[in-house]
Amino acid sequence: MAQLSSANAERLRHEFQRCRDMEGTLGERLQTYAAAGRDFFPAYSEAVDRLVARVRENGGGEDAPRPGEAMPPFMLPDETGRLLSLQSLISQGPAVVMFYRGHWCPYCRLNVSAVIQAQRQIEALGGQIVAIMPETQKYAERFKSEAGAPFPVLTDLDNGYALSLNLAIWLGAEIQQLLSYLDLSEFHGNDGWVLPIPATFVVGRDGLVKARFVDPDFRKRMEIDDLVAAVRAASKEC
Repeated sequence: MAQLSSANAERLRHEFQRCRDMEGTLGERLQTYAAAGRDFFPAYSEAVDRLVARVRENGGGEDAPRPGEAMPPFMLPDETGRLLSLQSLISQGPAVVMFYRGHWCPYCRLNVSAVIQAQRQIEALGGQIVAIMPETQKYAERFKSEAGAPFPVLTDLDNGYALSLNLAIWLGAEIQQLLSYLDLSEFHGNDGWVLPIPATFVVGRDGLVKARFVDPDFRKRMEIDDLVAAVRAASKEC
């Protein structure tokens, strides 16, 4: 099975930087980077296509909370070890709850970069932002510091909370082999090769989901304009 060469890894790093800094919507940046991935690491892109098809067939993410439904509560440690709950977030305003795959994921890093650019708009609407990932505190802190994220990054060790939302998926042997250059067992503190489906939920002060974006294809994320609009609508209900 074809592995990522060092030369193509360097090309992808360059493409990531270009996509992060380019003008355009988050979707356009993600699509541009995905196209580069097909050029420089086609075996992985094709394996992801197969994984996404399998997850869709199995209904992955479909049973996650929908608009109008209650968002299950959580209490998870942030990058400093401080416990943070959903209730504490929504007591201050609408909460934006985002699930990320990990600090190593370029799509997550493009996503968080775009969210950070909209931070002031969201805060002006009373919104509280939190990211959730299955990595240990050490790597949650790295993700936060490298991104310059001004909001908490929580550790969902063993994907316990993601599992309760029907968001956790097993990557499978093919993806494991292609990503063997990543030490996920070190990042996660286990050998499970389970990741969350990236998702975004906007939760109102009443604890109900106001908007969501859930897609088994991690190369797609909620557009920032849609996120800001959802927070604006939720803030008006407060």
